[in-house]
Amino acid sequence: MARIAGVDLPNKKRMEYALTYIFGIGLHNSRLILNATGIDFNKRAFELTEDEAALIRKEIQENYLVEGDLRKKVAMDIKSLMDLGSYRGLRHRKGLPCRGQKTKTNARTRKGKKKTISAASK
Repeated sequence: MARIAGVDLPNKKRMEYALTYIFGIGLHNSRLILNATGIDFNKRAFELTEDEAALIRKEIQENYLVEGDLRKKVAMDIKSLMDLGSYRGLRHRKGLPCRGQKTKTNARTRKGKKKTISAASK
């Protein structure tokens, strides 16, 4: 099992999709990494040699912000929005959606699930 950037890559997946299990690497970046290292997209994760895994690790470490560092950066960006008192920061602080979605009927993920009170119990 290949372990890159603190993530165990799934063995049966092709490398182009296996790398997307790392937070901060999508399909496009995965393909860029494989092109830069010269590794075949169709190679499975369990077929990866130690040298190829080291090449991928080096490429990611030098050119990409992933996993813990990226999560820390995102958290700091949100915190700075809240400290500034911007509209987006206020929405984050209140736990409401901050990208313009309506909240009258939707937004249950951000607002939390509410219990409805039936007319008979009033």
